[in-house]
Amino acid sequence: MKNQLKAGVIFSYISTGITVLIQLIYLPIMIRILGQSEYGLYSVVSGVVSYLSLFSLGFSGAYLRFFSRFKYQDDKKKLASLNGMFIILFCVLAFIALVSGIILSFFPRQIFGSKLSDAELIKARILMVILVFSMAIVLVSSIFEAITRAYEQYIFQQAVYLMVVVVNPFLCLPLLLMGYRSVMLVLVGAVISIGRLVANVWFCVFKLKIPISFHNFEFKLLKEISAFSFFLLLNMLIEQVNWNVDKLILSHTSGTKEVAVYGVASQINGLFINFSTTVSSVFSPKINRIVAEERENYQKKFTKLMVKIGRIQWLLLGMLTTGFIIFGKYFIVHIYAGKGYEKSYITSLCLVIPALIQLIQNVGVEMQRALNKHQFCSIIYFVMAIINVAISIPLANKFGAVGAAMGTMISLVISDGIIMNVFYHKILKINIKLFWKEIMSTLKGFAVPVISGILIMKYIKFSSIMEYLVVGGVYVVVYSISIWKMSCNEEERKMVLGLINKF
Repeated sequence: MKNQLKAGVIFSYISTGITVLIQLIYLPIMIRILGQSEYGLYSVVSGVVSYLSLFSLGFSGAYLRFFSRFKYQDDKKKLASLNGMFIILFCVLAFIALVSGIILSFFPRQIFGSKLSDAELIKARILMVILVFSMAIVLVSSIFEAITRAYEQYIFQQAVYLMVVVVNPFLCLPLLLMGYRSVMLVLVGAVISIGRLVANVWFCVFKLKIPISFHNFEFKLLKEISAFSFFLLLNMLIEQVNWNVDKLILSHTSGTKEVAVYGVASQINGLFINFSTTVSSVFSPKINRIVAEERENYQKKFTKLMVKIGRIQWLLLGMLTTGFIIFGKYFIVHIYAGKGYEKSYITSLCLVIPALIQLIQNVGVEMQRALNKHQFCSIIYFVMAIINVAISIPLANKFGAVGAAMGTMISLVISDGIIMNVFYHKILKINIKLFWKEIMSTLKGFAVPVISGILIMKYIKFSSIMEYLVVGGVYVVVYSISIWKMSCNEEERKMVLGLINKF
């Protein structure tokens, strides 16, 4: 299991790196071929359909907690019953999501607003039906992914994820170049989702040989799971509001072009989220195990874990953030999206910078769930999500995509920056002062690369993409050396050297 954990972290970052590379190559081509209006339409429809993921009701997040309980008790019968109950439950939920989504597809104008043309509304309906089918498949697949994660089989999980990331653009890019549009993209996505489901089922049933029983369900247990999952569902709803509701607001206030501007910023923000969650998600079983085995003495271990993971996430995200602040505007306009997307730079900053607080502390979310103390946070986030919508609507009306992102920024600063840090300190008894002291101690290593980057942008005018990439590579090298010398502690240096020796 320890080797799986280490390999999972390494594989996660390799997968994330490949994902970023593919997106940097594939997405700019896709955006340019589709055009701003159709990309905006594709983006807003995808965002709306993603709300159907709420039909999982938070049960996939709850599975790990109850799996850990029965695994620790070595109760194979209850574990088999738990697996069977969850599989049936997710099949039913996927069917309900499918039917609900198809019904909603008959009302595109009510959903997407009057700013869309008749042709756009027709295409929106087609996209929605296909994406709804794909979402139903993903819902069924998600329980098998949760089981794989519970058994700490990170290598297989990351391999499947990597397969999806690589296969999708390799299938879609030739079709785009042949003249096919967004409808074909979502069809390919649906086929890949089916393949992902088949792979996950095969691994769980034939390789892991997980115990499954469709008899003797404990409905009392289902009630307990439902009570626990309710607040996970609330968290999922909040995430959907924070990251997708702005697109829907913009489709009503501004139309598909402004949605496209926000969509590019959302994609960039998604890269930051992926870099952060690749580490924290791998530690979920370990956190649940700490709680199951040491219920009364978890605080010191949680503090140590949050500091350790938070520092790693911060040092990696710090490179991305400072690099994007310095080189991001040129990147978006000249490489990634093209002209017409200038506002995506400021929009991205409004999303990325406040989200950093949550991203370097997101292992705390797993700690809340493991301790069953996530209810208060869910309520706070829910209130802030409502405030986010209330603020974003008038700001989107006045400033478009930038205004919508500003509403999200304000809510994130209040909830993640202030309220959650107080919660971790007071309720979970995590030494949050030590956490921020450790983060602040790394800042001295940022001075040299940031000053160097600012001077580069001031005095160098790029004449080609290759020059930009070379300068970006130089920035990464300067950042890495400076951080190694001035920010990394002994444990982090040993970890890096150990990885280098293994490779």
